[in-house]
Amino acid sequence: MSTSEIATVLAWHDALSTSDLDTLISLSSEDIEIGDADGAAQGHAALRDWAQRVAASIEVGQIYYRDGVVVVQERLTSNTDPSDVRTTAAAFRVVHDHVTSVFRHDDLAAALAATDMSDEDLQV
Repeated sequence: MSTSEIATVLAWHDALSTSDLDTLISLSSEDIEIGDADGAAQGHAALRDWAQRVAASIEVGQIYYRDGVVVVQERLTSNTDPSDVRTTAAAFRVVHDHVTSVFRHDDLAAALAATDMSDEDLQV
């Protein structure tokens, strides 16, 4: 297990959840890639724009790790409708304690499949 990469992703989530954009940016590479099934964007300006549109609190669930890639199960609770709760996942690439990419998936199974991870990579 690499505590450094996992710690970076957890700090990244904390900064996102508290809207601490300066910390979020400092934990991200200058050319960070942010993506999901609808498209992708790159760079700090794109990250800042994306983070300002996140309208949910994010609770980290299970964490998977292998070779600089961290997959995190996420529980998203809408800021406007607390009954709107979804479980998704995100795959992060971390290099030198900076998130270089994050890709959101509809669910944990999709994130694990996209990163070739399995239950063997689950961190306890």
